[in-house]
Amino acid sequence: MDLNYVFLQIVLFLTAFVANLLAAFAGGGAGLVQLPILILFGLQFPVALSTHKIASVFLGIGSCFRHLKEKSLNLKFSIFILFTGLPGVYFGSKIALEIPSNISIFMLGVLTILIGLYSLNNKNLGIYKEKFKKNLLNLIICGFGLFAIGFINGSLSSGTGLFVTLWLVKSLGMPYDIAIAHTLVLVGLFWNGAGAITLSFSGKIMIEWLPTLILGSFIGGLIGSHLSIKSSNYLVKKVFEFVSILMGLSLILRSALIVL
Repeated sequence: MDLNYVFLQIVLFLTAFVANLLAAFAGGGAGLVQLPILILFGLQFPVALSTHKIASVFLGIGSCFRHLKEKSLNLKFSIFILFTGLPGVYFGSKIALEIPSNISIFMLGVLTILIGLYSLNNKNLGIYKEKFKKNLLNLIICGFGLFAIGFINGSLSSGTGLFVTLWLVKSLGMPYDIAIAHTLVLVGLFWNGAGAITLSFSGKIMIEWLPTLILGSFIGGLIGSHLSIKSSNYLVKKVFEFVSILMGLSLILRSALIVL
């Protein structure tokens, strides 16, 4: 047995497990950990992006099992998220390979840090359960925001679940736990699934690594969702802020390394 191959598979599993457990708890960010590791192990960006997208679908599947059991999802609003976000994912995936990597990654890093700081500065944001702001104006604003985030999800893949989580909290008054439930299932499963299908036609996939990444993503998503459900909104909010700032810094560092 090739020990190097065994070591690689163990590292890939641990990477997928930790990345998706953290993402399931905080409401996004798996791509900020998993995607750089795949590139570090030698995959070209298009191959790493396609492979990550497919594996991250199983974050959504693992989370789906747990959140459906808790009945955390609103069916009508779930359809609304799919209807407004999926077109953005499609168009973003179409231009994924045309964006200069260092510039886009740097900008995404700055934005990710800003959303963490914004949440940190708003002490009560998403802590208390409010009545959803479902008036027409708020839904229109929310829909345009989801389309824009979907576009970023399709083109960059990293950390956009965090954007969706905060956007649902801010635009519609969702508490963090309910926002995370919708983000993980709908973004993880359907948005990433759509992006994976689109990218698979234009880029190669590292088939040999997929079973390990899928297993780690599924188990991490399942356990992370359970921890999120059992934790208070205050703790979930703090983890969200920590992950946002940490992952934003990692993106800025990655953009600098690309330039060097």
